[in-house]
Amino acid sequence: MYHPACWIIFSATTALLFIPGVPVRSGDATFPKAMDNVTVRQGESATLRCTIDDRVTRVAWLNRSTILYAGNDKWSIDPRVIILVNTPTQYSIMIQNVDVYDEGPYTCSVQTDNHPKTSRVHLIVQVPPQIMNISSDITVNEGSSVTLLCLAIGRPEPTVTWRHLSVKEGQGFVSEDEYLEISDIKRDQSGEYECSALNDVAAPDVRKVKITVNYPPYISKAKNTGVSVGQKGILSCEASAVPMAEFQWFKEDTRLATGLDGVKIENKGRISTLTFFNVSEKDYGNYTCVATNKLGNTNASITLYGPGAVIDGVNSASRALACLWLSGTLFAHFFIKF
Repeated sequence: MYHPACWIIFSATTALLFIPGVPVRSGDATFPKAMDNVTVRQGESATLRCTIDDRVTRVAWLNRSTILYAGNDKWSIDPRVIILVNTPTQYSIMIQNVDVYDEGPYTCSVQTDNHPKTSRVHLIVQVPPQIMNISSDITVNEGSSVTLLCLAIGRPEPTVTWRHLSVKEGQGFVSEDEYLEISDIKRDQSGEYECSALNDVAAPDVRKVKITVNYPPYISKAKNTGVSVGQKGILSCEASAVPMAEFQWFKEDTRLATGLDGVKIENKGRISTLTFFNVSEKDYGNYTCVATNKLGNTNASITLYGPGAVIDGVNSASRALACLWLSGTLFAHFFIKF
């Protein structure tokens, strides 16, 4: 064991004066030889090795100007720094639970025949990507502008990518940036957006944001229905809207309600039905389905008709056949006459 203060000061001074700013790799110096640059992940242990020989009389590891170990003597107060090997051929230390502030140059300094020599190794600490700040779920009206934010840290600096998950595979890439800006947003742009932060140190950190796009109702399905007197008849109206539409049924100017005149109104999600349990002649006619939410309303006219009735959009094939038959009859009559 040795503590010559003059040698320690001399070694530290040598490390400061003779080591250039660029890390020296093991192949760049003949003796002593430190290993090449060491790269470890945050939280792992880093081993720093220095190859020596029997000419060495004293040896030390330094971090910049701070002495960590001199021979077997520990100078560092950091409990994470321990000595691994101190033999005539190798002098190695370990830094446990490495953090980003441990990154930087480390110097192996030796004394041989009263001549100090040094070799440097650079410790690189990598940090897995981590998303630190991301926008909350948001609800907007159709036509609005939306900006989503995703901030991530890591070493190397991670690449941030936004992707729309609610579209077909292969079409979901949106932006490679921390900010995702959507102008004049449409209803088909609603859904989940995924932010991914990647730097190849570990698996990407992934978070999701949901965008809800409000839009006024539109009726996507409303079909006329034919039914005989005394039978059960159902009129159906389907509307798409966000928020979900509320439905009302009218006959002319009269609003209908469940239990009145033997009808039942039932709303389930996007579909509203008007049921007649025992159709009578007075039930035939036009009915109006009205769908409403906070952004607006829309309506559709639906007809309940009896057997043989001709309604626009209904029995069109039969009418076309009748028309052809009538045309053929008139043509034959005209041909025979002349």
